[in-house]
Amino acid sequence: MNRRLRIALVADTYPPQRTSGAVQLRDLSREFIRQGHHLTVLLPAADLEQPWQLDVVDGVEVLRLQAPRTKDLGYVRRTIGEGLMPLAMRRNFMRSPLAATRWDAVVWYSPSIFHGLFVNAIKRASGCKGYLILRDLFPEWAVDMGLMGRGLPYRFFAAVARYQYAVADVIGVQAAGNLDYFRQWQRKPGRQLEVLENWLAQAGQAKSPIRLEETPLAGRKVLAYAGNMGVAQGLDIIIEVADRLKAREDVGFLFVGRGSDASRLRKLSQERQLPNVAFFDEIDPDQIPDLYAHCAAGIVALDPRHRSHNIPGKFLTYLQSGLPVLACVNGGNDLAQIIRDERVGQVTEGHQIEALERCARELLDQVAEDPDLPARCRRLFDQRFAAATAVRQIVAAVAGDSSTASAATTPPSAPSPH
Repeated sequence: MNRRLRIALVADTYPPQRTSGAVQLRDLSREFIRQGHHLTVLLPAADLEQPWQLDVVDGVEVLRLQAPRTKDLGYVRRTIGEGLMPLAMRRNFMRSPLAATRWDAVVWYSPSIFHGLFVNAIKRASGCKGYLILRDLFPEWAVDMGLMGRGLPYRFFAAVARYQYAVADVIGVQAAGNLDYFRQWQRKPGRQLEVLENWLAQAGQAKSPIRLEETPLAGRKVLAYAGNMGVAQGLDIIIEVADRLKAREDVGFLFVGRGSDASRLRKLSQERQLPNVAFFDEIDPDQIPDLYAHCAAGIVALDPRHRSHNIPGKFLTYLQSGLPVLACVNGGNDLAQIIRDERVGQVTEGHQIEALERCARELLDQVAEDPDLPARCRRLFDQRFAAATAVRQIVAAVAGDSSTASAATTPPSAPSPH
């Protein structure tokens, strides 16, 4: 396909933010440009003093639109902010120099679930298709985690999510295990459902400020966790395993990042006086490869109460750097089968400390005895998780080119709705 598309990408995170979503969207945007398309990223910006600000970064147009704050707030204030966000974005978009632009497609990234109103306005004005990149099933996962019942707040969020799905012509979920949730949605003619796996471009090569040789982990085989430390990750079990392995002077556990649980986990480690654990604040994504060059493996943790399937972005960063993984995930998660089939680490499903400790010991043996392990990790990344593959798949879907549509698209048959 050689057609050059003008695409709007709507999201609520983008650099200079350092979240995994921001990095993913930066990489996706750069790849759209590399493949010859014209891309404009449309973002809410709570710190703007004017209605809009238009910049060009790495060839990508970035239009920031004044909107209420939605980050690092309590649940009530965040919900109000996110509810007002699409209205503010639409109002300020109409004041911007791009207000009359006609787009060939609009792509949007969820979370947040609240972009539907703004996206629908763009679609209707341009008469174009919309592609929803769906990375989690909210509010379903919040119910699974016990953070929310099925009362009024759930019904409100579920209605917002359903509206977002109704706006989409194509939904790309991140794992095959999430397809069944959308079988009923898929029954409406013209809708397309497919697996759009997570992606990552080649990271930068900046020097990491974390020098392991200057920490208590010097000389150890380091298992690293870099990313958000929140309730969805369930990282307490990793601290438990570190406690059980504290007598081993050859093993260390490194935590890098921020999140609602970061300070609590750090305090827990200090209370237990674990000599094999170190915590650091988040670093720039371009500094991560330099840090991983001094690590033996990466850690993936997902709370066992999750029922949806999740391929975390950090899993990709580990593979890209040639690191195998120690993973503790919810039962039935597609990620577990990937790790086993591709032999890129050790994984346990559920939340059994003994099982995860055994996996940790087996992984350390695997690292020592399998010289092809780093190369196998990198090969898997190149084959399945490159940004170029994701862009080609999205373009094929929104341009209606069935000849290049991904093989990940679901079969036409549809079982009973969820």
